Amino acid sequence: MSTILKVEDINVYYGSIHAIKGISFSVNEGEIVTLIGANGAGKSTTLNTISGLLRSTTGSITFMDENLARVPPHKIVAKGLALVPEGRRVFLQMTVQENLEMGAFTQSNAGIPKDLEMVYELFPRLRERRRQVSGTLSGGEQQMLAMGRALMSHPKLLMLDEPSMGLAPILVEQIFDIIRNLHKAGSTILLVEQNAQAALSIADRAYVLETGKITVSGTGKELLASPEIKKAYLGG
Repeated sequence: MSTILKVEDINVYYGSIHAIKGISFSVNEGEIVTLIGANGAGKSTTLNTISGLLRSTTGSITFMDENLARVPPHKIVAKGLALVPEGRRVFLQMTVQENLEMGAFTQSNAGIPKDLEMVYELFPRLRERRRQVSGTLSGGEQQMLAMGRALMSHPKLLMLDEPSMGLAPILVEQIFDIIRNLHKAGSTILLVEQNAQAALSIADRAYVLETGKITVSGTGKELLASPEIKKAYLGG
């Protein structure tokens, strides 16, 4: 199994605040890897650094054997690394279909109809709402749209930042079913999620972040069964 993403010894600061403290981890092709941790542990900061929106002062981030140190964010997307950001960040004044088309900015126009069809197959609700202005969608529909928009760029690695945040339990279940289906279809996924139970139950491997450091790692099953993890994150 080849390594698609390798993060080595990254340190990230917000002014004088040391947000990420020398973390290292990897994602192999075909895996779901999850980062779990409390609010403020550095999970979103890690994804934003991989995406090029923030920069590390040390170490390296290697994607598909290429160092991303000097690659601007839009070129990182073109290389096949897509982020579904926390809070969805859809273009609220645009229709569903216009949002999806924005996700295809790295692709040739010829392939867009086929890609739209692929997204509508995955998310039938978006097909029904394709002419609707995105700001009028429910939270769950906006999350589906944010995921669909990322898929339009044909990512080799899909990064999901808190996909279940603010959603009703039935919608959380739906979103995790979609993540499972994407994985079955061959997607490699790096998942950041506060719902540790749901994340660990679908993850091949997992890392626990605490105040900017990785404190525990293992398979999803190992962490689900760990008394310490149960006590800290699973309400056990």
